[in-house]
Amino acid sequence: MLKAPKPSHLNVGALNTSADTDNNHKHGAGFYKQLSQREAQWWQARQRLIALEERRIFWFGDNSLIMWLLWQLVGYVVVAIMLMLVGKLLNISLLLWHYLIVFGIQTLWFVAMFAFRGRLATYVQNSIDNADFAREQALNEMYILASDSILPEIHASAPISLQAIHERYQSQLKLASLQRLLQKEVDAGRLILSQYQIEAEILPPELADDELSPHADEMIYKSLVQLS
Repeated sequence: MLKAPKPSHLNVGALNTSADTDNNHKHGAGFYKQLSQREAQWWQARQRLIALEERRIFWFGDNSLIMWLLWQLVGYVVVAIMLMLVGKLLNISLLLWHYLIVFGIQTLWFVAMFAFRGRLATYVQNSIDNADFAREQALNEMYILASDSILPEIHASAPISLQAIHERYQSQLKLASLQRLLQKEVDAGRLILSQYQIEAEILPPELADDELSPHADEMIYKSLVQLS
C-alpha cells in the first residue's frame, strides 16, 4: 500500500507563515477601509460645523443688525420685482395698496423673526455644539482605528515627513486628516514635530489640504516611543 508522504515541519511552518501573512493583510485592509469611512464621517461633520459657525457669525455676529436690515431691504426689492412679473404674466394691474399689503406682511414677518432672534441664536449654537461633538467623536474613532493600523507603522518609520506618510498610504487619507491624527500623538507626547506647526483645523475643509501641501515635506515627525 502506498503511503502519502508526511509534510515536513518546514512546509507546515511555511504554510502557517503564509496564512498568517494573508490574515494580517486582510486584517490591515479592513482597518484601512474602516479608517477611510471614519475619515469621511469626520470630514462631513467638520464641514457642517464650519458652515454652522459661518451662519452664526453672519446672522448673530457683531454686525448682525446691519446684515438683518440689508437682507430685509433686499427682500423688499425681490418681492417688488416678483409682483411686477406676476402682474405682467397674468395681465393684472396691481395697485399701490396691493404692494403695501404685501410689504406690510413682509415687515411683520421680519419683526417677528427679529424679536425671536435670541431663540434662533440659541438654536444655532445648540446645532454648533452637536456638530462639534459629532466631529470630535468621529475624530476619536478615527484615532482609535489609526492606533491599531497606521500609527505603529509611522512610529517605526520615524523620522518621517507628512508628505512621505501621505504617499505611503497612496493618498487614501487627506493631508488634513493625517495632520490631525499625528497632532493627537504630538499632544500625547509620543511624537514631536520639528520646524513647522500649522493649525489646519481652523481652515475650511477645501483649503486645509492646499495650506498643508507646500509644507508637507518640511513637517518632520520624530517618534518618542521605544519600539520593541
